[in-house]
Amino acid sequence: MTANIERTGETGKTANRFPLIALTALAPISWGTTYAVTTEFLPADRPLFTGLLRALPAGLLLLAISRTLPRGVWWGKAAVLGALNIGAFFPLLFLSAYRLPGGMAAVVGSVGPLFVAGLAAVLLGERPTVRTLLTGIAAALGVSLVVLKAAGALDLVGVLAALASTASMSTGTVLTKRWGRPDGVGPLALTGWQLTAGGLLIAPLALLVEGAPPALDGRAIGGYLYLALANTAVSYWLWFRGIGRLSATQVTFLGPLSPLTAAVVGWAALGQALTPLQLLGMSLAFGATILGQLQPRTRPSTTTPSPKVLQSHGSAR
Repeated sequence: MTANIERTGETGKTANRFPLIALTALAPISWGTTYAVTTEFLPADRPLFTGLLRALPAGLLLLAISRTLPRGVWWGKAAVLGALNIGAFFPLLFLSAYRLPGGMAAVVGSVGPLFVAGLAAVLLGERPTVRTLLTGIAAALGVSLVVLKAAGALDLVGVLAALASTASMSTGTVLTKRWGRPDGVGPLALTGWQLTAGGLLIAPLALLVEGAPPALDGRAIGGYLYLALANTAVSYWLWFRGIGRLSATQVTFLGPLSPLTAAVVGWAALGQALTPLQLLGMSLAFGATILGQLQPRTRPSTTTPSPKVLQSHGSAR
């Protein structure tokens, strides 16, 4: 009887948060369209320039809308979060995607929930449950069935870049949750700070590696506008807003929706076939995503979170 009541309460809490979860899920769904837009609309072999145009204009736009700049220690915190979530994540992700055989970068990235579960235990005092760990493994397995292709040998640099990009984004997610936001500052301003900081980090790297910007036609301009506005400004605002109101583990379990969306877009818009094994993987990964939103009954951690952590949790809500 007690167990049934606990499960009912858990499901009720998830149902009450469904609109927030659904809005946050729009971020990885949008990111799943990036590959199709990049290959069909943008100049070839300019990943850093693409990352720059995704981040910096979106960040400056959100800064103009929010009209709020960091103060005090938040200059440093915004720079750290911008580097982890944008400035380091984008180049490492592109590097891994170019050097690894089909879909392997997405497979490595799908272990993000396991990274976040470990970091959340250390930084947030959220002890991972067996269910969380098994769900994370199921999500990674499902994504691998969807995107992994037998092509070529693994490249050590590509694997390390993929792991580093996953670790970077996972650390940024947990630190965003731990630090919360300054009093009176909304997620729009926090997103603008991070995108601007990340874009400024990518800019010199793009210039050194790829040289001067390429000539752009109307098709490319439209693609970059989509990436900067819908795919980055709106999506990252929804993502960081979700981090502030959901647990770090809940948010990161929405990540597999990105490669699943990429597979669906490839099938619907690019004529790419989906095999029965891929459909099985999609079902497994989607089921893990849903299960990851059910918050387990928390167990006390052996390490008591500091007042600063508790304060950040309160301010995020």
